[in-house]
Amino acid sequence: MYLLDTHTFLWYLDGDENLSPLVRTILSSDAELGISIGSFWEIAIKQNIGKLKVEHTPLELMNLATSQSIFIQQIEPQHLNIIRTLERIHNEPFDRLIIAQAMCEKYSILTCDTIIPKYNVTTIW
Repeated sequence: MYLLDTHTFLWYLDGDENLSPLVRTILSSDAELGISIGSFWEIAIKQNIGKLKVEHTPLELMNLATSQSIFIQQIEPQHLNIIRTLERIHNEPFDRLIIAQAMCEKYSILTCDTIIPKYNVTTIW
């Protein structure tokens, strides 16, 4: 299964050319896709502080995700236990959540982030 980073999800919805050819292939396949509930939390915060201009509300984006057969990964206690022990490589809390979820659930993360691959997690771009 693949877990989409927040930017990957937003670029996917926009048909953005920044998506790599490999990621586009994965997104258009029958692969199991997921997104962290934390991504919608991140979007809501960034919309609120004016750092992200997205026309849809987080709820609308969640509905778009499920309509595209993208599973929404909830936060589980075991994810929090992993966050507690993660090395302090990445200071972005939402990315740390995505990393912990991927580690715990054995997901590969679809991301162009250059810091996430420094963790013991598979990333694809």
